[in-house]
Amino acid sequence: RPWAVSASQDATLKVWDLQTGGCLRTLEGDYSPAMAVAAYTDHPWAVSASRHDMLKVWDLETGACLRTLESHPRPVLTVAVCADRPWAISASMDATLKVWDLQTGGCLGSFHGDSAVMCCALASGGKTVVAGEASGRVHVLRPRGFSL
Repeated sequence: RPWAVSASQDATLKVWDLQTGGCLRTLEGDYSPAMAVAAYTDHPWAVSASRHDMLKVWDLETGACLRTLESHPRPVLTVAVCADRPWAISASMDATLKVWDLQTGGCLGSFHGDSAVMCCALASGGKTVVAGEASGRVHVLRPRGFSL
């Protein structure tokens, strides 16, 4: 289905129909501004990052929150999803990067930087992680097993 998901400071996510431009549904259930959202292209899931230190996994067809992932002690700034696996990666003000298994909700691995991790991406089926810190450093990481 051709859709997009937007995150908002009003603590909602909106699912948009790219063919009509109309809003299909509004996702609510977080009480903190949504900092970022990443959606799968082949699965009806999205993962949102919250100013209240957590991630939420959403079913875009029903609007239900499937899971809440909590492990960051400071705001989560961004999130990315792995196209090949049900994994997400989160970057936080706490200077960490975490890889999550969205099916179990477990944290597969963490990386600790020197300053807030501002951006992240997963590539090659989760085999490469790229992250940028507030200090200007960029890390290219290759997880071993499930650890960063």
